[in-house]
Amino acid sequence: MKTNVPLHTNISLSSVDLNKLFCPTIIICTVYFTGLHSISHVPCASAAALCIGVGSFSDPNDLPGLAHFLEHMVFMGSEKYPSENGFDAFLKKHGGSDNASTDCERTIFQFDVQRKRFKEALDRWAQFFICPLMIEDAIDREVEAVDSEYQLAKPSDSHRKEMLFGSLAKPNHPMSKFCWGNAQTLKTEPREKNINVYKRLREFWKRYYSAHYMTLAVQSKESLDTLEEWVREIFSQVPNNGKPKPDFSDQLSPFETPAFNKLYRMVPVRKVHALTITWALPPQEKHYRVKPLHYIAWLIGHEGTGSILSMLRRKCWALALFGGNSETGFDQNTTYSIFSISITLTDEGFQNFYEVAHLVFQYLKMLQTLGPQQRIYEEIQKIEANEFHYQEQTDPIEYVEDICENMQLFPKEDFLTGDQLMFEFKPEVISVALKLLTPEKANLLLLSPEHEGQCPLREKWFGTQYSVEDIQQHWRELWAGDFDLNPSLHLPAENKFIATDFTLKTSDCPDTEYPVRIMNNDRGCLWYKKDNKFKIPKAYVRFHLISPVIQKSPKNLVLFDLFVNILVHNLAEPAYEADVAQLEYKLVAGEHGLVIKVKGFNHKLPLLFNLIVDYLADFSAAPDVFSMFAEQLKKTYFNILIKPEKLGKDVRLLILEHSRWSTIQKYQAVLDGLSVDELMEFVSSFKSELYAEGLVQGNFTSTVSLLTFYILEVPVLFRVVELPQKHHLCKVKSLNKGDANSEVTVYYQSGPKNLREHTLMELLVMHMEEPCFDFLRTKETLGYHVYPTCRNTSGVLGFSVTVETQATKFNTELVETKIEEFLVSFGEKMNSLSDEAFKTQVTALVKLKGCEDTHLGEEVDRNWTEVVTQQFVFDRLSREIDALKLMTKAELVNWFMGHRGEGNRKLSVHVRLPEHPAAGEEEEEGSKMSLYGEVSKLTFLPASTLLASVTTITDIQAFTSTLNLYPYHKILK
Repeated sequence: MKTNVPLHTNISLSSVDLNKLFCPTIIICTVYFTGLHSISHVPCASAAALCIGVGSFSDPNDLPGLAHFLEHMVFMGSEKYPSENGFDAFLKKHGGSDNASTDCERTIFQFDVQRKRFKEALDRWAQFFICPLMIEDAIDREVEAVDSEYQLAKPSDSHRKEMLFGSLAKPNHPMSKFCWGNAQTLKTEPREKNINVYKRLREFWKRYYSAHYMTLAVQSKESLDTLEEWVREIFSQVPNNGKPKPDFSDQLSPFETPAFNKLYRMVPVRKVHALTITWALPPQEKHYRVKPLHYIAWLIGHEGTGSILSMLRRKCWALALFGGNSETGFDQNTTYSIFSISITLTDEGFQNFYEVAHLVFQYLKMLQTLGPQQRIYEEIQKIEANEFHYQEQTDPIEYVEDICENMQLFPKEDFLTGDQLMFEFKPEVISVALKLLTPEKANLLLLSPEHEGQCPLREKWFGTQYSVEDIQQHWRELWAGDFDLNPSLHLPAENKFIATDFTLKTSDCPDTEYPVRIMNNDRGCLWYKKDNKFKIPKAYVRFHLISPVIQKSPKNLVLFDLFVNILVHNLAEPAYEADVAQLEYKLVAGEHGLVIKVKGFNHKLPLLFNLIVDYLADFSAAPDVFSMFAEQLKKTYFNILIKPEKLGKDVRLLILEHSRWSTIQKYQAVLDGLSVDELMEFVSSFKSELYAEGLVQGNFTSTVSLLTFYILEVPVLFRVVELPQKHHLCKVKSLNKGDANSEVTVYYQSGPKNLREHTLMELLVMHMEEPCFDFLRTKETLGYHVYPTCRNTSGVLGFSVTVETQATKFNTELVETKIEEFLVSFGEKMNSLSDEAFKTQVTALVKLKGCEDTHLGEEVDRNWTEVVTQQFVFDRLSREIDALKLMTKAELVNWFMGHRGEGNRKLSVHVRLPEHPAAGEEEEEGSKMSLYGEVSKLTFLPASTLLASVTTITDIQAFTSTLNLYPYHKILK
C-alpha cells in the first residue's frame, strides 16, 4: 500500500552536479507556503546549512573529542577573513545567528542572516571549509570552551545514561568513544604524550572536511539560477581529497556482549525514579519508507485505554512513558539502531520495577501475537500526512539544517519527506523488528536516589555511580517461557479526533490587522483574530484563568501546582487521542493563573477544548493520586533548586519582586505536609474568584463563547523593589554538591520605563552580544555560556551580563571582575562608536522586528503575550520600529553610561560551591556523605577580598523590607 501525499509546501528545488568541485548533489531552495489559496509568504531571513558525513566515530583513539574540537576551531577565522570572531560579529551586526553540532557520523553547520547580506555571509562562511586559519594560539583557549561545554553536560542524567550505555559496547567499537572531549583528552594527556594537537587538527580537517562528504542546503528569496550561481562561485574551492568516506557499517551488533542484557542500577543527579528498557537492533535507516520503529513506538507510547501507561497510572506506578528511537546519531547509525522505553516511576513503581517491566513485555508479546495492523498503520499515516500537508513553515535555519542532513540519508526524491512520512505498509519489515523486542535481548537500567551507597562502579568520563547484576532468576525464567498475556492490555480504538474537514471559514466580521475584543464583561474578556494570511485550517485557543488566591502563600502555590499536575493526569487518557491527532494542549501553572493552550486543526479543536473545561469544572483527586503527586512535587522542586542557573534566577527575583515566594519556600511547604481536603478547598476558592482572558486566532469565526466564571480583578504583575544606588552582592551556596558549575549574573536596574527606552535597551544588548562573547568566552575563556540580557521584571527595565563557569577553574569574584573589565572596555567602544556602526545595528534591529512571521503560531505567541500581561499593545513592534528610526547615537551612549555612573543600581548574584566545606561537614555520616544536599534553605557565602567594597546581602527579607517599591508598571507607550 502506497500513498501519494500532495505537497502543501511549494518548494523550488534544484539539484546541481558540480562533479569534483563539491558534493555530488546540492539542494538550493527558495521556500514559500501557498496555503489552500495562492499566497506568497517568504521569511525575511536567508539561511544555509552544510552537513559533513563525518563525526565523533572518526575520532582517533589517542585524541577523544577531536571531531567536536575541530567543529569549534574551524570557525575561528579564515585566510580570507582572518578576524577570530569576525563571522559572529558580521552576523550579529546584520541580525543573524549561527550554530554547529557534532554527532556520531555527521557534523552540521548552519547560519541565518538578513537576505541582502546573504551572499557576503555565504562567502565568509564557506571560507571555513576552504581555508580556515585554526591558529595555534587559539587552541588552548578554545579547549577551555569545549571543556566548559562538557562540564555543563556532566550534571545531565540523559548524557550520563548515554555515556554509561556506550561503555557497554564491544571494546574498540566507536560507540564506546568519549565524543565530548575535555581539557584532559585534548590538552593535558596530549602534552604528556607529546602529541601535537594543532598538527592533528590540521590532519583531521584535511582528511575529513572534503567536498564529496558534504551536502549543502541554502534558502533565500533569490531565484534558483542566482542561488546556483552563488554556490558555484563561492564553494568551488572547497577541497576534495577523493578518499573513501568513513564506513562503520561492518561493525554491526556492538552490544552482543556479556555486559548487555543485565540490570544496571544508577544513581541519578536529579531525584527521580526511572526504568529504561533498551534493545540494540540492526540498523533501521534503510527502512525509512516503512518506519517500523515509529509504528511500534506509536503503540508503546499510546496513553489511551488498554495501553501500558494507562495500566501503570491506574496502579499509581508511573507518571510518564516515552518509547522509540530519537534518530540522533547515538540512537541510530550505520552500526545499530536503539529501541528504548523509558518510564518515570513513582516511589511505589520503583519498588515494583520488575512488575513494570513485565507489563511492558506482555504488551510487546501481544503486538507480536497480533502482528502489524494495517488499520493502525494507515491511521498513523493519515495523521502524519495531514500534518505534512498543512504544516506551518519552520524557521529557515531549522529547515535547511533538516534538509542538508536528509541529503545524507535519503535519495533525492525523498529529501523533503523522508524523515516525516510513512510511505508504505510492509508487515514483514515491522514483524522482523517486533520479533527482536524480547525480554532476553533487553537491557534494564534503573535510576533512583535510593541506589546511593549501593553502586561501587564509576563510569569513566561523567563519574556516574552504577552497579550491574543479573536479572532476578524468577523473572528471567518467567520471561524465557511462554508467559501469559494481560487481558487488560489491548490495541487503541479508532481515533475520533482525526480531522476530515479542512475548509477555510468565511469571516463573519471585518478583517483586522490585530486582535479585537469581541467580549468584555465582569467575567473576563475575549480577543479574536481571523487568520487571512497563512490560510491553513488550524487555530489557536488560549485562556489565562487568573485568581488572587494563588499568590497568597507558598502553601497556596504548592496546592496550585498540585491542582494543575493532577488535572493534567486526569486528562491524560481521555485527551490522548486528540494529542496524537496533532491537536496539542498544554496546561501551565502560571504565576498568577492557569494558562490553557490548545492548537491544531480547527475541525475537532472545540471537542478537545470542551473536554478540558469539563475536567476543570468537575475536578477530583483520588487519595492515592494526590499522594503520588505530592511526593513527585518534592522531587520536582529539588531538581529545580540543584541547578545553579535556576537558583540564581530564584534569588535574583526574590530580591527584586515584592511578595514573591521562592522555590525554596515552596519546597518547605510541601515538606510540611498537605491533605486532599486542603487541595479541594483551594480549588473551590480558585474557581470562585476567577477572571478569564482569552485569545482565539486562526480558522474560526468570531462566534466563540467564553468560559463563565465569577471574577475579581487581579493584577498580573509583582511590584518591584527600587534597588539602592550602590553595588550589592548576594552570594549563595549551590545546592548540588556534585556540580562544579557556578553562575554569576551582574544586573543593572533602570526603573519603570516606556516603550522607547525598552527598545533602547534591546539595541544596547544587541550591540553588546558579540563583544561580550569575544571578551569573556573567546579571550578570557571563563565559560561556555556568556551573554548579556535585556531584563523586563514586571515592567521594570534593566540589563544583565551572565557567565556560567566552573568553581574548579575560577572563583565567582574573579569572574565578576572580568565582567567589570568587559563593561569598561565596552564603554570605551561605545564612546568611539561610529555613525555607520550605529546605523547598521539600528537597521538590523528594525529588520528583525519588521520580519514577517514565519507561521501563525509566531503571530499568536506575540499577541498572547499582550493578553496575558494585560498590556494589549498589539502593534508594539511597529511602535518600536518607529522609536528606533528616531534614535540617536548619543542617546544610546548616554543610556549605557547612565547605568555605569555613581548612582547606578547594581545587583550581583553568585551561585557556587564553597571553596572549603564548613567545619565538620566533610565528616557528616562518616565518609558516606549523601550526594543529595539540603535544599530547603539558602546558605549565604561571604565575598572574597576581590569584592571587599561591595555590600553583601545575607538576609533577603531584611534587605528588601527597607526598600521602596515601584508602582505597578506596564510598558504601554
